[in-house]
Amino acid sequence: MSKINWGIIGCGDVTEKKSGPAFSKVSGSSLLGVMRRDATKAADYAQRHNVANWYSDASELMNNKNINAIYIATPPASHMDYAIEALSKGFNVYVEKPVTRNADEARQIAEAVKHHPEQKLTVAHYRRAVPMFLKVKELLESKLIGEVRTVQIRMWQSRKPALIAKVEENWRVQPELSGGGYFHDLAPHQLDLMLYYFGEPEYYNGFSLNQSGNTPADDHVCGQILFKNKVVVNGSWCFNVADNQTTDTCEVIGTKGRIIFPFFGDYISWKTDDDEQTIKFIHPEHIQQPMIEKIVAYFNDEGPNPCSIDEAITLMDIMDAFTKK
Repeated sequence: MSKINWGIIGCGDVTEKKSGPAFSKVSGSSLLGVMRRDATKAADYAQRHNVANWYSDASELMNNKNINAIYIATPPASHMDYAIEALSKGFNVYVEKPVTRNADEARQIAEAVKHHPEQKLTVAHYRRAVPMFLKVKELLESKLIGEVRTVQIRMWQSRKPALIAKVEENWRVQPELSGGGYFHDLAPHQLDLMLYYFGEPEYYNGFSLNQSGNTPADDHVCGQILFKNKVVVNGSWCFNVADNQTTDTCEVIGTKGRIIFPFFGDYISWKTDDDEQTIKFIHPEHIQQPMIEKIVAYFNDEGPNPCSIDEAITLMDIMDAFTKK
């Protein structure tokens, strides 16, 4: 499988710039078909992005004999069913985050992967491949701030977060579609990086509540993780603060200093006894492109899996513990 020919199930907002165009810009990769239940929107996407085939039914897309890999970018409620169907039909699969609405659904995907050993599946925790977050990992591994003692995550946003893509139907705050609320949309990026940086967790717990009552979803989540290497992470996610109180910060405190960075920003700052710096980054035009490059290599047996379903299950277990699912 030297050429990876992709089909997208769910060519919505996330695929417009973050991912969709990158499939045809990565060497050895091309986007051959897109699907959306709204046929008019599917056709429009295909026309604007120069994609040869469009569909309003996922099964029809998967009947295209020239497609050999599926990218699932629908709301999380349908991730499990589409992933299992694609694996059973012989496709390699790339699934958006959160991989499912909860850990139980993620485990069902893992079982399907085991039952189809010839197929491969990767989860879209793409910040693992973005240069800025790789630089954080490098700084941590170089012991710039010594031994890490604690990490403080603060994601406080208004009731209509600027970080969230504006859509006609806000499925992100419909738990039956998303698994929860804005926490389920944003926290996978943040918590996956904690797993990527610090390894296997030993303990995690938390709680969530619906403070404002403006949507069916909880809008305030708190959680803590103790990693086996004794790093402690505390996180606070609140989506009902004043506009002038919004923040997106990750503060990593060590025995020699601290590193601060945003999950949805473009800088890293650090301060030690000997040094204080801030460096800025320009993210890739299509922020998933570095991850897609790694996935194409993995699908061609030329590299490791950038993020396995088993890693995603650990993440979903943590999210379930924070929200008591």
